Amino acid sequence: MKNIAVIYGSDSSEWEISVRSGEFTASQIDSEIYDVYEIFARFGSWSLRAYRKAGQERVLVPEEERPSVDKTDFSVVLDGEKVRFEYAYIMQHGNPGENGLMQGYLEMLGIPHSGCNAFVSAITFDKFSCKAYLKDVDFVRCADDMFIRKGDVLEGLAERAVSKLGLPMFVKPTDGGSSFGVTKVKTIEDFDKAVEYAFAEGEMVLAEAAVSGRELTCAVYNDGKENVALPVIEIITENEYFDYEAKYLGKSREVCPAEIPETLKDEIQSVSKRIYAQLGCSGVVRVDYIASEDGLYFLEVNTIPGMTSASLVPQMVAAAGMRMTDFLGTIIRNSFSKAE
Repeated sequence: MKNIAVIYGSDSSEWEISVRSGEFTASQIDSEIYDVYEIFARFGSWSLRAYRKAGQERVLVPEEERPSVDKTDFSVVLDGEKVRFEYAYIMQHGNPGENGLMQGYLEMLGIPHSGCNAFVSAITFDKFSCKAYLKDVDFVRCADDMFIRKGDVLEGLAERAVSKLGLPMFVKPTDGGSSFGVTKVKTIEDFDKAVEYAFAEGEMVLAEAAVSGRELTCAVYNDGKENVALPVIEIITENEYFDYEAKYLGKSREVCPAEIPETLKDEIQSVSKRIYAQLGCSGVVRVDYIASEDGLYFLEVNTIPGMTSASLVPQMVAAAGMRMTDFLGTIIRNSFSKAE
């Protein structure tokens, strides 16, 4: 029997979404094989929120009785018995679970985990750095952009950005998710305000030319033998872009599998597998695109994609004819195999 810790919650604005993703993931891990422990981790305070022993019902621990995680060996004491976690399924959206910090901690302890290693997580979490790894490839396009660091002089920056990127453009934190801090800038007068809004989420900001087209996404995982692309989803939003309201408040429609030409579907799945390999990814990773008239544009990589019952990856898994329990079992087994 292997003790699996599902880690959720985070130090970012996405922490509540992370809790929902973590709870769903924990509920889908095979209850006949694994003991599953749910760890709520936020701002350095890690505690056991719930657990489910194999073949038993989930137990929610009262808040005042939740044991703290011993970070020296990644364990808890439950009912007088020390439980050391042998595997971590990371479901923290944002810092520290998506930027390599949690991965680095686990890797120093020699504990296998579900996703990309610490280095790859750090690179892919920063949108500017991730694009730098893909700008020179010949199989996908990247929109023109401009990097801005907190403390840079903003005077004249709007004019330079408009001259280089045109309007409209997007201004967003380089290391955020769930569309927090993102603005679609339509006039030069809105630029400075958008930059300040993005800085509320992080120290670095990316201004990026807006690309018109169909928004599509595809996830990739390794099945133990090869990298496999899941069915493509098209996102059709009622809003101007796929913002927080569209993602989580019902202002969008997700078509799975996407009703697109077979050639475009094949291209997206092929490109997604190539990006997965190019970046050195592990676990399940979702790649977002805009299919424009002049080609396929890369938007971003999500190394810890949303995993609620309504999230995109579970929809893809269902469209591929798989059970989530079997899919997660593949991710877990492959992580163990790589660590041995």
